[in-house]
Amino acid sequence: MKHSTKTLFLIAIIALSGTVSRAQNVDEIINSYYENTGGAEAWAKLQGLKIKAKVNQGGIEIPLEIVQLKDGRQYTSFTLQGQTLRQGVFDGTNLWSTNFASMQPEKSDDESTANAKLDTNDFPDSFFDYKKKGYTAELVGKETFDGAETFKIKLVREPRTIDGVKTEDVIYYYFDAESYVPIGQETEIKEGPAKGQVSLVKMSDYQEVNGLYFPFSLSQGLKGGDSQPLVIEAVEVNPQVTDADFAFPN
Repeated sequence: MKHSTKTLFLIAIIALSGTVSRAQNVDEIINSYYENTGGAEAWAKLQGLKIKAKVNQGGIEIPLEIVQLKDGRQYTSFTLQGQTLRQGVFDGTNLWSTNFASMQPEKSDDESTANAKLDTNDFPDSFFDYKKKGYTAELVGKETFDGAETFKIKLVREPRTIDGVKTEDVIYYYFDAESYVPIGQETEIKEGPAKGQVSLVKMSDYQEVNGLYFPFSLSQGLKGGDSQPLVIEAVEVNPQVTDADFAFPN
């Protein structure tokens, strides 16, 4: 069947309009998310977070302290049997953790450190100024997640290097269709024993802290498998820290 030039032009315009509308919907969802959780201007002023939380491992309650700063520095510390250990410490240059076998601090390899530097772009989260960071976001459609109607958004970040190979970094987020806050996140695991499986994170119980809203209940695990609950007890905005909090012990 033949189409006139005018008909083809109209088809192209309709298709283009659908693409533009779809892109606008993504940004409308993201903008609504920030507006509903304190406003983009307030999020832009945020300089750091200190989170007090706890996890339960085999009946033992383990307290956690997580610090994330706008300049990229971060650490997670936890106390086990009276000893404080640190994981994922990044001082802006070096990435290090406590080795569980030797119980000594150990610097990460160059590849892990380079990937950690990419993660410093994502404060307060991956969607903030995502276009300026070179990320792309696509509205996949509506989907039921954990019993709630959600918008499923595909976020593509900068490629990660895994075993020397540049690898696409894709995360799927589920935004509640009523409140426009993210309640779920899925990503394929690209390395380690769980390679090829899907990591699943659930977020809920959003509470207000200094005008901003944060999820106070999280769980992480494998899709279709068990998950580990994380109970957040307190969130402190713009905490006081020192360089020593992130420095590799001499």
